[in-house]
Amino acid sequence: MKKLITAFLCLILPHVIFAQVADNKSYLLDIQAIMKTEWPKNRTINLVFHGHSVPAGYFKTPTVNTLGAYPFQVLQELKKIYPLAVINLINTAIGGENSIRGAKRFDEEVLVHRPDVLFIDYALNDRGPGLEKAKAAWEEMIQKALAKGIKVILLTASPDQRVPIADTVSVLDQHGEQIKKMAENYHIGFVDSYGLFRNQVNQGVPLPDLMSQVNHPNEKGHALISQAILEFFKP
Repeated sequence: MKKLITAFLCLILPHVIFAQVADNKSYLLDIQAIMKTEWPKNRTINLVFHGHSVPAGYFKTPTVNTLGAYPFQVLQELKKIYPLAVINLINTAIGGENSIRGAKRFDEEVLVHRPDVLFIDYALNDRGPGLEKAKAAWEEMIQKALAKGIKVILLTASPDQRVPIADTVSVLDQHGEQIKKMAENYHIGFVDSYGLFRNQVNQGVPLPDLMSQVNHPNEKGHALISQAILEFFKP
């Protein structure tokens, strides 16, 4: 009964009390503490990146630049900040997948890894199924993760050059707003990848300079995302 009550509170309290995204300076303080702990009192930290081709490392298809993609960039920087930490980077992303398919394999291919922190990045491919179906899939994954005490960080889309990035009501912005609202409702982490790219463009950086092909970032583009994620881990 106690476990059921705890799981219920994890799901319902954010809606009732918080209604804002988690503070990136404090959300992972407990994870940071573990990462600072010396052997033999430390333990392995599992970071799971779940999504589509971008976190999977596809640059100019079919090339997969694993070491240049944002999950590995995050790992590299974390090892500089936390030299004592044992960190597993587990990438469950699949190129071409949307959140509906990602939710279907969530139990067997994501939760099985017992994530400490889970990153979800599906917005770019969720234009196909649309907002309503995507929301249901994202919430299913979020709720399952929170019920197990997993910290969750949601990401908006990286750009597709066929969608004008200056258009603030585009389909990618609509998905981004929906993702932000879910992060607020569940009081979990949020990275506005699309906003980061838009800021660069507004500062005069040509979008193609951040892209390896029409819908995949290059290493500079991935670095925008990785640096935002790292804000959650900085002591």
